[in-house]
Amino acid sequence: MFLRKISLTYWIIISMIIGVFVGWALPEQSQNLKVISNVFLRMIKCILVPLVFSTLVVGIASHSDDLKAVGRLAIKALIYFEVVTTLALLIGWGAVSLTRPGIGVQLPPADPTKAVSAQKVTLSGIIEHIAPTSFFQAAAENDVLQIVFFAIVFGIALAQVKGKPHDAVLGFCEGLMEVMFKFTGLVMLFAPFGIGAAMAVTVGHSGLGVLKNLAALILTLYGALAVFCLVVLLPIALWARIPVMEFLRAIKAPALLAFTTTSSDAAMPDAMKRMLGFGVPKRIVSFVMPMGYSFNLDGSTLYLAVASIFVAQAANIDLTWEKELLIILTLMLTSKGMAGIPRASQVILAGTLVSFGLPLEGVLLIIGVDELMDMARTTVNLVGNCLSTAVVARWEGEFRKEPPPDGAVEPVS
Repeated sequence: MFLRKISLTYWIIISMIIGVFVGWALPEQSQNLKVISNVFLRMIKCILVPLVFSTLVVGIASHSDDLKAVGRLAIKALIYFEVVTTLALLIGWGAVSLTRPGIGVQLPPADPTKAVSAQKVTLSGIIEHIAPTSFFQAAAENDVLQIVFFAIVFGIALAQVKGKPHDAVLGFCEGLMEVMFKFTGLVMLFAPFGIGAAMAVTVGHSGLGVLKNLAALILTLYGALAVFCLVVLLPIALWARIPVMEFLRAIKAPALLAFTTTSSDAAMPDAMKRMLGFGVPKRIVSFVMPMGYSFNLDGSTLYLAVASIFVAQAANIDLTWEKELLIILTLMLTSKGMAGIPRASQVILAGTLVSFGLPLEGVLLIIGVDELMDMARTTVNLVGNCLSTAVVARWEGEFRKEPPPDGAVEPVS
């Protein structure tokens, strides 16, 4: 009974500790555990295409009526989301390029048949590569960028279809999405075994020095998130004439909840209520906040940039600036519309690595310390989305133009 009460997160931590000990104590024998980690990696790979496709299609097609009803508001919110998340990506990219926490990590040897291509990447090739010649070929090769392109066009087309055909196709995609949510949950039950085995293999192969790199990765992420808040969110709040200290007092409780639970869903209801009390109209809070959790995950987006380049550094792969730019472009697209997916950041990261031929063994290392990083990025996600409602309200000229509804939480002065 006691073992059943231990959460998956704690099982992952326990398995990571056991894996480190096994790799240190039995370095040669630990290499035999690679088959377990490989099975887990294969299970992650098989999730990618149906999950990315279904979530993006549902996210676009199901919002079609809302976008028409509040056209100007939606456009302003989307512009804001895209600008801020792009800045988050660039800051994460710059931070990991500066600190280089992946240098010195020796990942287990990758499959030579899946080595990164050394061919030259050009801008015209990047643009041409985005459009798939075949959806099924892109799906078979796990080319997430091409799947995203197809899903976006498919979702826009579906939004323009009316009646039973629209409902039938959207219903199928919603069903597929729900099944893949459950599928992901089942795969993650195997995570402690896959991650424990991966840690044993990696420590047995590289030694305990790899733990220093993971600590450097965590510090890099926290530092980059702090820089993002100071050089992006704070100037935006000042530009929009949002009372910063009052805003921080208003969101203090939901931000703490997000940090301790690593759950945006748990903190969002209270955050919405407090933004109403802060002076943002209900129509803006009820639209911009949920929309932000699909398109404005600042902390998660920044994390993806850091983690992707970390894996490339760990694999000793010298990426050209063109390929790094393509990685950023891919993350800009794949980080949208993925809210609510279990371990969403890891799914997106795995898809990005697969697309660029980077080793998935790096994901297993990162998952081992993901809980510590998830606390920070989830908090920044919440703060960024709360601020977005106030900024859009100011942009619309409606900030504090109406009294808060009954039951709204008034911020402490």
